[in-house]
Amino acid sequence: MKSDQKKELVSVRDNIDSIDNQILDLLKKRLGYAKEIGKLKDEENRAKWDPLRERQIYDRLTADNKDVFPEDALKSIFHEIITTCRLSQKRAAVAFLGPEATFSHLAGVKYFGHSADYKAMETIDDVFAEVEKGRTQYGIVPVENSIEGAVFSTLDCFMKYKVQICGEAQLEISHNLVCRSGNIEDIQTVASHSQPLAQCRDWLRKHLPTIPTLQVFSTGAAAQMAANNPNIGAIASSLAITTYELQVVVQGIEDYRGNTTRFLVIGKQSPSRSGLDRTSLLIGLVDKPGALNSVLTALSKENINLAKIESRPIKGKQWKYLFFLDMLGHIEDEKIMRGCEMLKAQCSYFEWLGSYPQNDPSTTNS
Repeated sequence: MKSDQKKELVSVRDNIDSIDNQILDLLKKRLGYAKEIGKLKDEENRAKWDPLRERQIYDRLTADNKDVFPEDALKSIFHEIITTCRLSQKRAAVAFLGPEATFSHLAGVKYFGHSADYKAMETIDDVFAEVEKGRTQYGIVPVENSIEGAVFSTLDCFMKYKVQICGEAQLEISHNLVCRSGNIEDIQTVASHSQPLAQCRDWLRKHLPTIPTLQVFSTGAAAQMAANNPNIGAIASSLAITTYELQVVVQGIEDYRGNTTRFLVIGKQSPSRSGLDRTSLLIGLVDKPGALNSVLTALSKENINLAKIESRPIKGKQWKYLFFLDMLGHIEDEKIMRGCEMLKAQCSYFEWLGSYPQNDPSTTNS
């Protein structure tokens, strides 16, 4: 490199260093203002999280950017900044299906950022119990997968615990086969959670036809086993590779691309309107012909978009079911409010599980 080019390179790098220092100073100022807002909200006893305000920030920044800075990266950066500043007002404790490096843990980090306190639990039931009893502010649980469908253990927990849904996140799932050595010849058993095993069944059948699989309660637990036993391979997340110092045998062994899991954030209180929301309900139908059709027809007349319906049997009551409904809109929206009043009148059981901002893929997908 010529002398003039070296001088120019040093000059440009100095400019970048100067900009970085300015960004850092501004981040400190923003954090200070966020703490001031937290104190004002404490005095007025207002909720710390204002999803409408956050959505307005993203919309303003996107418009001002005019496509100069990559939009997804811009939203991801400000998602971390906004979340960190919000958590400075009150640090969030988040329960997830552990141990560390499960997809639930990864979804939690994507949603809350790195500043939250994460608490690993052994089962999804435990996550719900932690939130219901107030030992953590939030929990994050998987509710459905684009390939394997609903996570029934999560749906069943809504029938047992009194919590509310506060948010949702979608995580694109890519499964890695990992082990200590990184050599496929060392693997004598493949361990993982039931859903990843199902999502990789064709690959396993083709490439490891004689190797048995072992179902465990989480991908993180499988990664732990692989770290402790050189003959166990695990199907695990990218986070597990660094957490447990494992080697990748094969990346992306899922049978279908576009594999996405939706997670729900549970807490004690749903947030206010963001303008782009989803409302979840748990209902029981009157025992008469056409009950479900009557409910769906009434919702259609209110022009309510029904995003999901899933039935689950009521434990101890043969052939009795409760239905989970997801409607697009917030409980404070007039048509959603009318629809809920109608359901209360027509249904044998009605429970509002929460209204919360719809997922923004640019800030939650990996």
